[in-house]
Amino acid sequence: MANLTTDFIGIKSPNPFWLASAPPTDKKYNVERAYEAGWGGVVWKTLGSEGPPVVNVSGPRYGAIWGADRRLLGLNNIELITDRPLEVNLREIKEVKRKWRDRALIISLMVPCDEDSWKDILGRIADTEADGVELNFGCPHGMAERGMGSAVGQVPEYIEMVTRWVKKHSRMPCIVKLTPNITDVRKPAEAAHRGGADAVSLINTINSITSVNLDEFSPEPMIDGKGTHGGYCGPAVKPIALNMVAEIARNPVTHGMPISGIGGVTTWRDAAEFMALGAGNVQVCTAAMTYGFKVVQEMISGLSQYLDDKEMSVSDLVGRAVPNVTDWQYLNLNYVTKAQISQADCIKCGRCYAACEDTSHQAIAMSADRTFTVKDDECVACNLCVNVCPVENCITMVQLPQGALDERTGRKVTEYANWTTHPNNPSTRAAE
Repeated sequence: MANLTTDFIGIKSPNPFWLASAPPTDKKYNVERAYEAGWGGVVWKTLGSEGPPVVNVSGPRYGAIWGADRRLLGLNNIELITDRPLEVNLREIKEVKRKWRDRALIISLMVPCDEDSWKDILGRIADTEADGVELNFGCPHGMAERGMGSAVGQVPEYIEMVTRWVKKHSRMPCIVKLTPNITDVRKPAEAAHRGGADAVSLINTINSITSVNLDEFSPEPMIDGKGTHGGYCGPAVKPIALNMVAEIARNPVTHGMPISGIGGVTTWRDAAEFMALGAGNVQVCTAAMTYGFKVVQEMISGLSQYLDDKEMSVSDLVGRAVPNVTDWQYLNLNYVTKAQISQADCIKCGRCYAACEDTSHQAIAMSADRTFTVKDDECVACNLCVNVCPVENCITMVQLPQGALDERTGRKVTEYANWTTHPNNPSTRAAE
């Protein structure tokens, strides 16, 4: 099996799979069970300062979105940071770290936005022997109303300021956890970089209401007839997370800054995709809450097999796809494909025809015996048919060779290299 040992900002772990700061990492019992199952590291559930007690609701804390087969696609939570006493958490962290020296243990922190509060909490955790701290600038509910969490993470100046305080008062490696509830994630990442952060982690949960009870007319989860917005996570947020990770990885200001990828990681493939887009490791929550801690064993074996097959190491994988992430204007307009239907695999369900005929470009023909074929002179290669087809690889996109005539446009596929030379580009028309 491939060696999955990782060194993330000087923090070593036997594999790149960490549990994210969340209910699964709230106490010694859970964390030790996670280590026994094989997790390479954990981020302990967010600790706060000794001030007004944190009180969580005693009613439902989670809302959910399911697929047609009742598979959990997204989870919304309204739970706050740890409500356990700070001293209890610190004692357990110290006990766990002394027992599990080879595993990563990071402490997530969230305190009021003043230097003394950060100095105090950093002093309190100094002798736990934890490997690093993660600054929770992302929680979108509850704590944000108290001036913490995403209330800080949405203001780059605050991120830079607090990060500087942490680096000033602690020698621990510092990871800044970013909120996705912002227009341009590059700005807070740049602020963390300016403040001296050793890494960023993202994404934290997305502000959301997952459903409304149509009898009580209240958002779910419902507490005594009322509901509130919460943080959304799980497989459904993965595309958003991948994009934000890639934006930071390819940004010249933060290029090379270590990234811990979070957001819907459920399988080894998900993890590999995050890593290919620049993440040095990944953090997982919803998958563990759905399937239990042993889900990591499939992740470990799957990633090991993939790297063996590719004859790659973990470091070879990290960032491998970043050079291929570009802006639309640089896409090659000389690259033309057409859909092709395998008659041997087609089950004649007609989904491709219905989708294309009603909502796309009327590029699929249906014969009297329900044989479906592609009309090349109408096909724009949108690949909607591929995505709605229930049979994998029944419909594929086939590239036209250079010099071939595109029947739809009537031009050869060698005319325009990309958008910058295309006649529809406003700058090209202005130059003419």
